[in-house]
Parts: sequence; C-alpha cells; structure tokens
Amino acid sequence: MGAALHRLRAQGPVTSAVPVLRPSTSEAEPPLVGLAEIRAAATRLRGIAIRSPLLPFGTTRGGAPILLKAESLQSVGAFKIRGAYNAISLLSAEDRARGVVSHSSGNHAQGVARAARLLGVHAVIVMPSDAPAIKRGRVEADGAEIVTVGPASGDREAMANRLVEERGLVLVPPYDDDRVIAGQGTVGVEIVEDVPDLAAVLVPIGGGGLASGIASAVKLLRPEVRVIGVEPDLAADAAESLSTGRIVRWDAARTGRTIADGTRSQAIGRRPFEHLSRRLDAVVTVTEAEIAAAIRLAAEEARLVVEPSGALAPAAARFRAGDAGLDGVTGTVVAIVSGGNVDPVRYRELLGWPLPD
Repeated sequence: MGAALHRLRAQGPVTSAVPVLRPSTSEAEPPLVGLAEIRAAATRLRGIAIRSPLLPFGTTRGGAPILLKAESLQSVGAFKIRGAYNAISLLSAEDRARGVVSHSSGNHAQGVARAARLLGVHAVIVMPSDAPAIKRGRVEADGAEIVTVGPASGDREAMANRLVEERGLVLVPPYDDDRVIAGQGTVGVEIVEDVPDLAAVLVPIGGGGLASGIASAVKLLRPEVRVIGVEPDLAADAAESLSTGRIVRWDAARTGRTIADGTRSQAIGRRPFEHLSRRLDAVVTVTEAEIAAAIRLAAEEARLVVEPSGALAPAAARFRAGDAGLDGVTGTVVAIVSGGNVDPVRYRELLGWPLPD
C-alpha cells in the first residue's frame, strides 16, 4: 500500500463544525452573484454540462437519507466544465482571439481545455509538477498547451499572470471569478429543483468557487436549507479564514499533505470569501482515513469512481453529520461528488483502506 495511505493511520480526530463569522452589518456589502446570473449560465450550459444524477448513499448516523450529486459523470469527469464554459463563452470575440490562460492542479485545467476547444479558443494551462498524470493527459488530449511549474499554488498564479502580460492571454481563474461562480451555481439550482424535501447540502471547498455558487443558488431559492462546506483536516485554510473573518493563507507544504489534491489551494479566493462569509452556514473537516473510506463506499454502494477531493462531502455525510449539526434533520442530505479523475494505481490503494469503526 502506498506511503500516503500509511500516513492515514496517524490522523487524529476531526474537529467539529466551524461556524462562519458573518461580516458586520455596518460594512458595505459588495454585490454577490445572483439567481439571474446563475440561470443565464444554465442556459449557456445546455448541451454542454449534463444534469448530473442523484444517487442513493445510505443514511447519516442520525437516519437522514443521503443522495450523491454525481458531478464526476460530467464529460471532463468533474463539475469544472460548468464554470469554465460559462466564463469563456462570455468573452468578447476580440478576447477569444487572444486565447485564454488558467492555472490548475487538474480538474479546472480539464474544464478550461474542453470549453476552449468547444468554443474554438486556444488555451494555455499552468499546471503543477505533481499534478496527477491522468489529468495532465486529458488536458493535452483537448489540445491545450501546458506550462509546468512547482507544486505551490502561488507558483501557478504567478506564471499565469506572467503569461497574461507577455502573451496577451485572457485569464480564466479557477474560482475567484463571478462568471465561474455563476456556472458552478447551476449545480445548486438542479439540486433544489430535484429534491423537494432538501434539508442540507454538503459541498467541498478548495478555492471556494463551487461552494460559493451552490450556496448562492440554494440560499436564494431555499434559505432554510443548510449549506455546509467540507475540507480535509490537513488543508483547512477556508475553515480558518471563515471563522476568523479574514483570508488565511497556508503554505504549500502544509496543504500538500492531504490526498485530496483538488483542495491544495493555499487560500480561498477573495470573491469566494465574500460569498461564503454571507451564504455558507458552517465548515466541517474530515480525516484522510474518512476520505479514503468514502471513496470505497461510493464504489460499493453507488457504483461511482470518486477521486479524493470528490469524496470530501460523502465522507462528511456518512461520518461527520453530527458535527455538521445534521443528526436531527428530517429531510434529505445531498453530498456533492465533485470529481472522479483519479490515478488508477492510487485508486486501487484507496479501495483497500479499511472502513472506520
């Protein structure tokens, strides 16, 4: 079994849910993404993103039914096609002709590469040296140009900004962009429309774009529904940021410890921070062992291939619903499976990890 999985044995108990510190009412509130922008994004995405299915996944320990929103079944294996396509489709003809650049460890890279190919736009993707080979290969298959840098997310951002200056490319950020947030928000609209007794939505947090979009859609349509963010214990910068009321940056060595590579961003974006500060209810964290267990359970019970980052919300639903304040809910809990792009060797190792007691 791989060294990363051996390290799971050392993980301690998870912290309980971290409440979000709301901004002072005296502060001037910047405009947030609204339903009009999200619904317009849904129109653009018709025929591009599928309406991903909701699959049964047992119950919480308190007995509430769980459904998995299988965004892993999108054409690029993750939800990222939604935000990437929405952002690029809104560019002017002049900006499309310049080409686009983005930075990503994998799934956003695939979303931008696919969206750019569909829209006839040249794409340059800045990827870290430790990006999963399967994700890199799929970016290349869609015709994008790859520029490789070190593992730190700051390295990727710096190179992308440099390429904007040197080559005149248009930046498509992975999460810190209202067009991207609106595209990801279409996931939330689908959930509200498809689950009449919706009680809560669990959503992973990396840079914060998906959580911002889903929280916006759900809270604007069904304000009584709880929206809970989920992070790994080992990369819980968003939990710290949202509980202290300021963006906290973790170094790359610290966030790099988690097997959930899609959540190794060193800080959430400014716009996600503004959205989540107002629209997210709380953040709960999960251990590496619980992430691995959720991958196995998703395969056994829902017949889904799930990558570690995509297993965060299912892990919280099965093992940490009490910490998230969901044991007493009477409706349905939906957990977002954000992606299924996982290296086959790593996946086999994860499937062999024992389930928690």
